[in-house]
Amino acid sequence: MDGTRARVRELIPRLHPGPGAQREFAAAIGLDESKLSKALAGVRRFSPAELVRIAEHGGVTVNWLVNGSDEAATVTAVPRAAARTDPDTGPTPRRILQTAWQLIAERGYHRVRIADIARTCGTSTATIHHHFPSKAAVLDEALRRNVKLAFDRQVAELESVADARARLLRLVELQLPTDGLLRDEWSVWLQVWNESALDPSLRELYWDSYDRWYRTIAMTIRSGQEQGVFGTGDADRLTAQLTAMIDGLGIGVLTRRPGASVGTMRRHLHEFIDRVIAKERDRP
Repeated sequence: MDGTRARVRELIPRLHPGPGAQREFAAAIGLDESKLSKALAGVRRFSPAELVRIAEHGGVTVNWLVNGSDEAATVTAVPRAAARTDPDTGPTPRRILQTAWQLIAERGYHRVRIADIARTCGTSTATIHHHFPSKAAVLDEALRRNVKLAFDRQVAELESVADARARLLRLVELQLPTDGLLRDEWSVWLQVWNESALDPSLRELYWDSYDRWYRTIAMTIRSGQEQGVFGTGDADRLTAQLTAMIDGLGIGVLTRRPGASVGTMRRHLHEFIDRVIAKERDRP
């Protein structure tokens, strides 16, 4: 954690030069200044949620904060595209994207205009078009942002979880479309699925993004097999089954299908992990 503290200290003056930098940084990430001071002094640890907020505000990845590199090997697959962005200062592309991402999640891709993004972000349509030449480009980057958010959250939450079964259950929890950020991420994913089904130009980006999630699940299952907490069945087949279940159950929750809920989704996934992944054996 010493390296993490050093990297947070490095970020603070870059983001908030001048007097009162630590106070401004604490306010920007929604953390009490005294808690920030204690974390920087090593008296307390940064929580996973705090690391995610620091990474988002600083335009870096949690992997960089924790391990010193965006591409450091960790318990979750690293995105193929660079995940580092720009700091949260001025009408930057990242701040514009944050606004666009939220509007798309709340209203739907086809109900959001560039003018809406500009007005909500407090900038001009010309500025939006300078960074994103089309609304389709905004959707592309919204998907990349989804991938970064998931990656940051997984590294922060799973870095210290050694047991693969506990890690897989935590991955499931991080993927449930609970109200708030996770439901918004699911909303963007659902719209990307729809658009990529109609627009072939979006498919490669979608495939690359989904591949990171698939590889994370497969890594975790293989790790569990090596630890002896999972059976020895084909990890790719088990990954395909589990991810398909997550997708289908999540869509049911998001579309408010009768009988679908986060609780029932969690129960079905836990049962699959216990009855199939934990007990699976190679078939002849």
